[in-house]
Amino acid sequence: MAKRKVIQRRGAGVRPEGEVLESRAVFKGRVFSVTRDRVREPGGIEITREVVRHAGSAVILPCRDDGRLLLVRQFRLPVRRSIWELAAGRRDPGETPLRAARRELEEETGLSAERWKLLGEFYPSPGYVDERMWLFLAQGLREGQARPEEDERIRKRWFTLDQFGALVRSGGIQDAKTLIGYFLISASKHQPGK
Repeated sequence: MAKRKVIQRRGAGVRPEGEVLESRAVFKGRVFSVTRDRVREPGGIEITREVVRHAGSAVILPCRDDGRLLLVRQFRLPVRRSIWELAAGRRDPGETPLRAARRELEEETGLSAERWKLLGEFYPSPGYVDERMWLFLAQGLREGQARPEEDERIRKRWFTLDQFGALVRSGGIQDAKTLIGYFLISASKHQPGK
């Protein structure tokens, strides 16, 4: 990595936020890598941090014509249990977020969609990982054949928005991207039934 790189905020009026004095790769895996960065932060303080580097993910909220929303349930090793969540997956090299969303929807659920709407973009845990997530609403759904990865055992279930909300309020949803998806669709003009 470059030795002296300016960290910048995206958007209009971009200004320097800090300076990377040194960045060294300490791990490279199939899904993410880790760097140890020595940085001069705004205000002049020098710190060293480990940062998880990730290509970003597409998150999909499939919505049927009757307004029902699809959640998937699968085992997640870090939390040692199966959880309800939105379908999602990592972007492949050179892949746009929308292309990744189309691919992941088909692979995990067997569905394809005619209409796509970006509901939002967010960083799920910016304190230590640079992963960015793009959340898409998928409508005009067509059934097909799912092609999950060899280690994926995915259950699907359709929920009304009220059922989805009850699951959120009861603590049955603890996945951040799925909570964000619920709140974005609840506040959206694309809300099921509208």
